[in-house]
Amino acid sequence: MTTTLTAAPGNAERRRIRDLDEAAFQAAYACDRYTATVLGNRFDYLVEHMSVRLLTGAFSPVLRDFYDLACTISGPPELDYLVPAASNGIVLMAGTTIDAVPNMVEEYGVDRLRPGDVLIANDPYRTGNHNNDLVFVRPVFLDGRIVSFVTLNAHQLDMGGTVPGGFSATKQNVYENGLVLSPRLLVSEGRNVPESWSVIFDNVRMAEILLPDMLTVLSGLELGESLVLESIERYGIDAFLGAMRYSVDAAAEQMALGLAELPDGDWEAEHGVDADGVDDSESYPVHVAIRKRGERIEVDFSGTHRQARSSINATVWEVKLAVGVALKYNVDPRGRFNSGLFRNIDVILPEGTVVSALPPDGAVFLYFEQSQVLLATILMALEPALGQNAIAGDRGGSNLHTAFGAWPDGRPWAAVMQLGGEVGPFGANRYGDADTQCMSYLANGIAPSIESVEKDSPVVMIRHQPVPDTAGPGFYRGGNSMVRDTLFLTPAFHSIIELRHKTAAGFGVQGGGDGRNGGVWIFPADDAGRSRIPSAGDFSLSEPWAGVLDPETKAPSPDGVYRYPFDAAKTSDANAVLRYIGAGAGGWGDPLERDPDRVRVDVRDEYVTIEGAARLYGVVIVGDPHEDPEGVRVDAEATRSLRGRMRAERQET
Repeated sequence: MTTTLTAAPGNAERRRIRDLDEAAFQAAYACDRYTATVLGNRFDYLVEHMSVRLLTGAFSPVLRDFYDLACTISGPPELDYLVPAASNGIVLMAGTTIDAVPNMVEEYGVDRLRPGDVLIANDPYRTGNHNNDLVFVRPVFLDGRIVSFVTLNAHQLDMGGTVPGGFSATKQNVYENGLVLSPRLLVSEGRNVPESWSVIFDNVRMAEILLPDMLTVLSGLELGESLVLESIERYGIDAFLGAMRYSVDAAAEQMALGLAELPDGDWEAEHGVDADGVDDSESYPVHVAIRKRGERIEVDFSGTHRQARSSINATVWEVKLAVGVALKYNVDPRGRFNSGLFRNIDVILPEGTVVSALPPDGAVFLYFEQSQVLLATILMALEPALGQNAIAGDRGGSNLHTAFGAWPDGRPWAAVMQLGGEVGPFGANRYGDADTQCMSYLANGIAPSIESVEKDSPVVMIRHQPVPDTAGPGFYRGGNSMVRDTLFLTPAFHSIIELRHKTAAGFGVQGGGDGRNGGVWIFPADDAGRSRIPSAGDFSLSEPWAGVLDPETKAPSPDGVYRYPFDAAKTSDANAVLRYIGAGAGGWGDPLERDPDRVRVDVRDEYVTIEGAARLYGVVIVGDPHEDPEGVRVDAEATRSLRGRMRAERQET
């Protein structure tokens, strides 16, 4: 049930929730405004409290360091499972969990659920995301009636399949992908279901981590249930459910108002990944056509490439999430993220595309790469409508890396999402320069501490720093690429995720420039088995693994040759050095209008070189940023002259 407020006939003004008098508000939501506001904030508190329970108890570095989880609270079936609050973890998972709950409950059978039950599933076509994201749903009962669901969607380090950890672009069907769990009970009336636990632990690696993490998830669900029941005891069931409807209606209203501010129009864009895990014979563009009228918007993906031959596909649930997030970023960035977000959005999506794959051949694992493509394509299409509010592209891909091996005593080790290009930049917008030390627009993780990485795996972190001149130039610049060099003390097997090198991932907007793409290299040990630690800009002794690279220097170059990343198994001997350079993010606005003193600071801080300041911004810098960083200065006269010539050259072309 939702409350719809419409304008009176002949009244151009839209009636808003805030226009309701107290009696009308009480009638609509079974509580007063104050109570609705308190409970709305309590829903947010509840999901964050569940998240913290898992974060502080997690054994998995993917949960602990990358917040690779999402919590939601849902309404009962008679309220269409509406979701008033989602946690601040990985938004990729929060959005899909909104639909995972009704999909799981309806398939299992709502009438079969009992107090103390916990339902689980991980099938991407039912719940979104990938096999490693196991969704745990606990119904909350009051007087024999389901009044809510509390849910944790948490990444598990392994769920079987051909590759430890699952992160591979080469799996070609659902049978290679890993264990698939249709909706089933993990806990029945407070007691573990042995068959469900056994089928999981008979098929997964790293059980010593999965088991305590799953037990912590169950503890978090119990906490969520207790907080729901405490809220109902204090405020009453009618107010509790009314506040749920209020939170969702308010979010939907804010989105509608934001959409109304956009000009009506039609816009299109196309963007995609380089190749799949079979070969590099074809790329996979996503095509989007956006039609906006009044308070509604239609997002049409007709013309998108067919599903890929390997596990780089996504599902309809990722499409819905990416559309919602892209629009929220632009029309309602400060409002709540809940199921009301999608009320005024229509999506057209043909079956069997790279973002609506079908089993068994349309394997889904690297859904997060397609989610980022989806978001980027929508942002590109919306730039004409948004004008100065447009957002430049971030680093575009995840650049995830997984390594496995054995300690000298034979014990296995694994480094998952810790030693690759996971950390990178955001794109610029009208409010300022972008950050460099981030993940991506759809993820909210952090860089793990070097000490913990070196303790858990036989590696030495040599370098982790920005790469100068890689950010998209602009009135406000994008974030820079990051370079990470890691020395491996033992032999290792590597799985790399590299799908965005042929075109600029970090696209510029409003006249801003694109960021520079990076790559992946391995520097083998010398003939005596000693490591060869390169300087940050030296690639001469490397074996390239991925990127568009200069054939002579092996350095990233937009005019270089594409190096397909999945042509062979990636292995390294002891004392090899692995190098990751992610993509730089896009700039916003004309770089020739950037304040020269801002460019001076960038040169001082080594985000931009002296040569880059002149080439990218038309700013002449004098001094030595390495030996005397505070002594660098702008040559104002030379800068005026250089910018004048660059503007004249623009007009000629």
